[in-house]
Amino acid sequence: MAGYIGIDIGGTKIAVSLWETGIAAAPAEPRMHARTEFATRSVDGPVAAVDRLIGVCRSYVEEAAAIDGAVRAIGVSCGGPLDRDTGVIHSPPNLPGWDSVPIVAKLEDALGLPVALDNDANAGALAEHRYGAARGFDNVVFLTFGTGLGAGLILNGRLYPGANGMAGEIGHVRLEQTGPVGYGKNGSAEGFCSGSGIALLGREAATAAFAEGRSVAYCTGPHALDDVDAASIADAARGGDSAAIAVYTQSGRQLGRVLAILIDILNPEVIVIGSVFVRAHDLLWPEAEAVLRAESLAQANRACRVVPAALGDRIGDYAALAVALGGYPSSEGAVTMGTAESSHAVETRL
Repeated sequence: MAGYIGIDIGGTKIAVSLWETGIAAAPAEPRMHARTEFATRSVDGPVAAVDRLIGVCRSYVEEAAAIDGAVRAIGVSCGGPLDRDTGVIHSPPNLPGWDSVPIVAKLEDALGLPVALDNDANAGALAEHRYGAARGFDNVVFLTFGTGLGAGLILNGRLYPGANGMAGEIGHVRLEQTGPVGYGKNGSAEGFCSGSGIALLGREAATAAFAEGRSVAYCTGPHALDDVDAASIADAARGGDSAAIAVYTQSGRQLGRVLAILIDILNPEVIVIGSVFVRAHDLLWPEAEAVLRAESLAQANRACRVVPAALGDRIGDYAALAVALGGYPSSEGAVTMGTAESSHAVETRL
């Protein structure tokens, strides 16, 4: 077998997956052999996290050898900022304490395998381009819309990382002078259009309601504010809770503004949105579409489709695999090569 290991590092969870697939240039559907997931908060900082990753990867290398194959490369997908060329993670806002972590060197030294690193937005764009909703398009924007908000850009058939890998940090753009804090900036796109941002909006709405003697369906009281998340607010919104509906209305409207900016500047054929948008499309899209139509250039808007990620909740695993494969789409439709071929762990065999 041609084996690859994908590592998806997020603010909520870290997942490691073992894959079998063809050569990097072949977009055949891969097969996942095994997957291990653990909560990011269950490990005490990046040193402990990397040690745990090394242990899981070693077991997967042994597993691949036992089924008559070898692991060729490892891919790491992680929220930015990071340096994909030097393989260093630089203080992502959703990974406190992950300051200048040389994760590629650590993994390569321990495992003796080529390792590549890219931010989760670039990796998601590659995954959806190779296997999902962006297949066949040359001008693609992928929005993470997970714990944070970032954009991966494929322009004229090529991944566009920017001058030093920082292209697509749409989450850092300020949409309002006041608002929830995301990416270290209040009123930012990430503050309104991310799972963490929606949770903040929900907590603010609940706090205001409690102060006025009102209740909300997604939180039982001030003692439970820390348990509020995007999923619980979505459930309440679908149940008719007015505060929850208002939260998703606000997030959807701001998403429409983000989409209009991207469409007017980049003129893409498709914008693929992952994570929260996939799960709450019914709550976000009506408001987002209305604002998008009002704010964007009509001709550019007509040329672009906005769709949920086809890979759904599997996008993080496929994104890490795409980095491991090291193949970036070229303007000729071929592939140019990159640098590498709960608090309890949950392990799945497939």
